[in-house]
Amino acid sequence: MLKKLLIGFVGLVVVLVIVSQFLPAHVHVERQTTVNAAPEAVFPLLNNPKNTEKWSPWLERDRNTALTYSGPAEGVGAKLSWRSENREVGVGNLEITESKPNSFVRVALAFEGHGEATSTYNLKAVPGGTELVWGFDTDLGWNPILRYMGLMFETWIGADYERGLANLKRVAEGA
Repeated sequence: MLKKLLIGFVGLVVVLVIVSQFLPAHVHVERQTTVNAAPEAVFPLLNNPKNTEKWSPWLERDRNTALTYSGPAEGVGAKLSWRSENREVGVGNLEITESKPNSFVRVALAFEGHGEATSTYNLKAVPGGTELVWGFDTDLGWNPILRYMGLMFETWIGADYERGLANLKRVAEGA
């Protein structure tokens, strides 16, 4: 009886691992909003890591998060490292890797123990303001557990991005 249970358990694990390899290895999450402010007012909030303190959905979860800035104050090479006891915030760093004035910012993200990702901000002038698209991309590799978790990223990250965009919109429109 024990042997049959063990064989059944091993069989189930093998099936789950095989199925996981058919799940997407790449995750893309994207949210957008229209801000009633010119791109020139929105861009500095994205291009300067210190300004994330004004609108980050994660920093509002833990106001005691330790923040360290390095590199230039803004643009390519500007860095932010954070450390929080709150699991939803965790430990990590970001670095701006590409910056096009008033139109685009690319950020490399590294989450301690949770891999790396890229975040992008696309700004486009539209009548009455700025269309802002915030994107997130990560590669989950061959890890079967991460691939199953990848199915939830749209919900998990999407909700944070929506809250962050609402915060950013409020800040930019109030500036």
